[in-house]
Amino acid sequence: MAEESVMINGGHPEPITVNKLYLAKWSTRFWAWLIDFILVFLFLNIVRDILKSVWHISQFWEYWLWNIADFTIISLIFFVYWIISEGYCGQSIGKMVMNVKVVRRDGTKIKYGIAAIESLGKAFLLPFDCLIGWFGMPGTKLRLFNRISHTVVIKTDYQEPDGIIYVKEKE
Repeated sequence: MAEESVMINGGHPEPITVNKLYLAKWSTRFWAWLIDFILVFLFLNIVRDILKSVWHISQFWEYWLWNIADFTIISLIFFVYWIISEGYCGQSIGKMVMNVKVVRRDGTKIKYGIAAIESLGKAFLLPFDCLIGWFGMPGTKLRLFNRISHTVVIKTDYQEPDGIIYVKEKE
């Protein structure tokens, strides 16, 4: 279970309810990122092939478009993809597959502005973003831009809605 409420007393007359969030492992986050990377690159290659079939690009321009400026263009596309998907539901396709989600530090849903800040490091500065998180904030499971955006990546479970039970037929 990704979230769990716990009652603690700590000397207070009234017990306090606390949500327990389970932080996602680095390996799970890597696989989610890799799934997103592959899907977006497949999409970009399909679009490029469609454009090439209807619009003839000279050899020079093709080299320039896909070899020199590709980092910026592709990074911008990833940036927009993560802003839209994570700002809308906290999950990209890769995160959905791996059952993880980006949330605010208190476990609430993030909005598009926070998703933009959180995605900056992932889209443009990923090696530095991770290295600073691993070595500058060891044990926190945060990238630098998670820290800046006040977000965490948590494990989620796909659960039935209240009052619904899914029954699987035996094969």
